[in-house]
Amino acid sequence: MSESDNKAEPGMVQRLFITLIQVITNTFFRRIDVVGRENVPASGPVIFAGNHPNALMDGWLLMARCGRWPLHFMVDAKLWKYWMLGQILDVTGAVPVYRREDHGGEVDNSKAFDKLYEVMELGNCMGIFPEGVSHVESQLAKLKTGTARIALAVAARGKVKVTIVPCGLNYIHRHRFRSQVLIEFGEPIVIEDEWLEEFKADEQNTVRKLTEHLAQALRNVTLNAPDWRTLRFVQAARRLYKPATANLSPGVYVELNRRFVDGYLHATDDKEMRQFRDDVEDYQSRLDMLGIKDHQLRKPMSAGKAFRRLTTRFLTMLLLLPVAIPGALLHLPVGWIAAVVGEKFSYEMDDIATIKVFATILLLPLLYLVIALTVWNLFGFWWAMGAVASLTMSFFVSVRLIEAEASLLMSMVSILRLTRLRAELEDLRATRVRLVQQVRRLVDRLADAQKPRIFSNTDFSSRQ
Repeated sequence: MSESDNKAEPGMVQRLFITLIQVITNTFFRRIDVVGRENVPASGPVIFAGNHPNALMDGWLLMARCGRWPLHFMVDAKLWKYWMLGQILDVTGAVPVYRREDHGGEVDNSKAFDKLYEVMELGNCMGIFPEGVSHVESQLAKLKTGTARIALAVAARGKVKVTIVPCGLNYIHRHRFRSQVLIEFGEPIVIEDEWLEEFKADEQNTVRKLTEHLAQALRNVTLNAPDWRTLRFVQAARRLYKPATANLSPGVYVELNRRFVDGYLHATDDKEMRQFRDDVEDYQSRLDMLGIKDHQLRKPMSAGKAFRRLTTRFLTMLLLLPVAIPGALLHLPVGWIAAVVGEKFSYEMDDIATIKVFATILLLPLLYLVIALTVWNLFGFWWAMGAVASLTMSFFVSVRLIEAEASLLMSMVSILRLTRLRAELEDLRATRVRLVQQVRRLVDRLADAQKPRIFSNTDFSSRQ
């Protein structure tokens, strides 16, 4: 029997859950870009090994965008103590794993490995985060050896060939609603006979070697800086370098940041680079103190133009308001209840976020069901369907309205500052012009000649 014959298809409940995950991720993020999907095998067992910067959302994004079903995740066994959450995890095919640090160093994960063997030998996929825990560091944490050990152990049984696909989850602003994210699938690591021969001869060293290989593969698809201060400097330098007319996709954004990190780390002893970093950090500090953004210094804005722009945004909000109010009134209580449930029934920070999200998933369908049944009882089936459709549209309009309100408030504050701080702004604009020239000079001198440039001279010809 072939792998494709053995491959289990997701049931109706699991399909509904996958669809729900896709709706949630598409709602939370304004834009999701996927790079390297050709590196994901169309069939056969795959271990998706990703970095872990954003807790629950990391797994959901892989579920929504990896293109392979079903996708089983290894999940901390303590989450099954919440009955309803455990039921949902069972539906998704999650595999409970006991962590040594939670059980005094002695755990029995034999059942978990039996489940892993079953999943992989049916030609299905596993999602694993080799860093072990979600974290907010500026670079990849040291990988645990479990992913390599699982891949080698499954392949050594001789029933299937296992592939590891490195997955880079790169968030523009990981915790910000309606932000952007890039998912990059790296070059697959196939557990060939050479790996198995080494594993048979020296299990421990082979596991360590494969883990180091996977770590490098993950570094190739993620953004890594030695500390947050360096990453902040790199992002400021990237903003100065970017042409005014360029709109960066998440893929280009991450690649440009990655090149700037690599370029800086190779030139930390360069005298001009050290001086440039000091100047950029001073410039950024002055911007922060005044409460304005770098892009607002590109072009001076007259008070009349600023007023017209604010008026247009305000009128747009007024037009959206009648449609958004019903959705906001109905959905805000759901958010409040989910927050209370998360705080009350969770004991650790990661659990709080998980319970909040799952509470929202359960409450929203219940809310829509109650509304649909009420309207159906009073006015009939088609009125009920129309009410649910209208509320769904109202929800998305209310999301856009909240975005517009935040943007309007920020614009008003920024424009007030821009009109009142003329002398300081002129000095900052002059500093910015000098820094733009300096960063381009450094890039021309220090950039890797083997890599094609992202921007051409034509891109830089417009006013910065």
